[in-house]
Amino acid sequence: MPDRDLINLEDLLKDPDVQKATSNENQELIERRDYTPPTCSVFNSDFIKLEKYDGFNFMIDDDAKEKLPNIIDKNVMRLAADDSPDDDFKEKITQKRNIGIVFSGGPAPGGHNVIAGLFDAAKKANPESKIFGFLMGPDGIIENETMELTQEIVDKHRNLGGFSMIKTGRTKIDTKKKNVLSRETARNLELDAIVVVGGDDSNTNAAFLAQELFQDDVQMIGVPKTIDGDIQVKDSDGKVLCAMSFGFHTAARAFAKSISNLCTDCSSDVKYWHVCKVMGRSASHLALEVALQTHANMTLIGEDLADYIDNRRLEHAEKTNTVDYTAYGMTLRHLSRMICDGIVRRAAVGKNYGVLVIPEGVLECINEIQHFIIKLNAIIGEYNYSHDTGFHMAFPTTDDKLEYLRRLAVLSREDGVATLWGTRDDDLFNTLPVFFREGLLTERDSHGNFQFSLVKTDKVIMELVQDYLEILRERGTYKIGIHRSYYEKTLMNAGLQPDIYGPLLFKNYNDADYLLVKKTIMSNRTLKNALVKAGLIDMDEHVPQAVTKIYKKSVPNFKTQSHFYGYDGRGSDPTRFDCNYTYNLGLTVFSLIANGETGLMAAIKNLEGNFEKWEPVGLPIAPLMKLEERKGKLALVIEKSLVDINGPAFRVVKAFREKWLAATPGPDNYRRPGPIRFTGLSEEDRPLTLELNALTKSK
Repeated sequence: MPDRDLINLEDLLKDPDVQKATSNENQELIERRDYTPPTCSVFNSDFIKLEKYDGFNFMIDDDAKEKLPNIIDKNVMRLAADDSPDDDFKEKITQKRNIGIVFSGGPAPGGHNVIAGLFDAAKKANPESKIFGFLMGPDGIIENETMELTQEIVDKHRNLGGFSMIKTGRTKIDTKKKNVLSRETARNLELDAIVVVGGDDSNTNAAFLAQELFQDDVQMIGVPKTIDGDIQVKDSDGKVLCAMSFGFHTAARAFAKSISNLCTDCSSDVKYWHVCKVMGRSASHLALEVALQTHANMTLIGEDLADYIDNRRLEHAEKTNTVDYTAYGMTLRHLSRMICDGIVRRAAVGKNYGVLVIPEGVLECINEIQHFIIKLNAIIGEYNYSHDTGFHMAFPTTDDKLEYLRRLAVLSREDGVATLWGTRDDDLFNTLPVFFREGLLTERDSHGNFQFSLVKTDKVIMELVQDYLEILRERGTYKIGIHRSYYEKTLMNAGLQPDIYGPLLFKNYNDADYLLVKKTIMSNRTLKNALVKAGLIDMDEHVPQAVTKIYKKSVPNFKTQSHFYGYDGRGSDPTRFDCNYTYNLGLTVFSLIANGETGLMAAIKNLEGNFEKWEPVGLPIAPLMKLEERKGKLALVIEKSLVDINGPAFRVVKAFREKWLAATPGPDNYRRPGPIRFTGLSEEDRPLTLELNALTKSK
């Protein structure tokens, strides 16, 4: 195009259509911000009181009693409307308050709506109340880095994902100095309450801060947040008080949409196995929900593997009058065999492709890996406790770390010194792939946990799978099934009679739609030998081209594509479910504060039911805490909730495993969950795992 015909760049950039097309503000964003979540019926009242919610029991840890005396006797509290409040209660609810709120840990979709709900409720009760956001997580409390949240700031982030309003961080307030600095921040801001939005460790931190600031009359309220879904509160009798932490539904839906796309891709291109690792360090809730959302061909559930019993080994041990302890729990070797079995069976019906979903923490449920993680965590924790320099600083390279472990093994063997790392440990460890040993020796996170997200879990498993598939191919048991009609057409087009060659080539020629080349035919040489032996060709003749073509199509070429789903899901804009859930959590937080409570976690009971059944409550944090090993030492923490393998959601997935594997002729059984529409009428109203629980509960 001649220069004279070009639009002036300055005029082009001023064009309204160009500005609209390149604006940060699109219609979806505008509609999200304008959306007003519905509120639980109790919030229709201007004055909300708390009532003790009887019928729940907790097994209280003695350590928690000792360390959290001021909040250990807290009860489950339910919110109730007060339609005839007295003047004292009105004054209590409507007094001016200064409230600080902090995000702790990784982002989870819906966090901004917790702030929005708290902000709206506080300003409605008293427009002079102030909400302060602590910047960059708990460091903001320690260093008094805050910003006052205004209507404009809050409105800008309503119904949007991320924690970008005030950012987040992973610092723990776990030392005397940090507690002193936190107290100074509370005094400087004249805070009445601090709200901690976080996971199990963060809410544990909130409990200790509640105890620490109890005498200062600074209230502490927690909010359950984690996309892993491992905060699910039940009492000691198994009664559900909080069915799911916020952010889980959005992350699962985001992962499911992407994995569903891969299901579509692999069944179109028919040449890849997509290996999808999804977040979930200790619990496999996300993998379970993704399985329900997508019907992926195979989904590993860590809790199921940990509970695995090898009945074949037990039967053999019983016959030989021995005890086989390896029959209990899954091994890496056996896991790889199970995956191979599914791959081989699908290939046999012409499906040399598929989708495998793996939770990132699945290795934690494998016998030998759990053994190493426990020992290495203890060794690293003990070294950090006993030395001025941390383990990873003292031994910066993998070789340095391995040499230290060898010295421990030598001490145990030669000097008789009791160590956590013996010769057998060292020998077994050195049989692992180099990259995996490096992974097991990586630096732990700030809570002392092994960082499974840094380990190529999929690579560990799939290398074993590929090795065994190669063995099966050499044995002649891993073959791609050839559809009978294709075989017949190919030979007839070449002027050959299918019924002459069929019984010679295929082991199931007389009774199957998908034909499997015989085990003994494993190469072009063995193919020719079979034809010569049958008298179909002479030794100096070539194998007919059509027969060679059929044979080549039966030889599998196993190809994989690896994917990791984590940060993309936790940064997604929330589903309508999470928008509604978190906004009501924010409203609940204010009611707990306005009623003078501390050491409670805001929650919604009956979350697994329809919205009309949702019931805002306050849950006591201290009674939920148990002793657990962290950094090689026992510490009080909120216990993580794992997938219940006896629960309805897992039992349904287990029942459909064979159907979703689809190792039979015919189409696959993939489900298309669709994108997070938010404004669409077809958006599901809660996670499928909760929906199944609700259906079972109602029956």
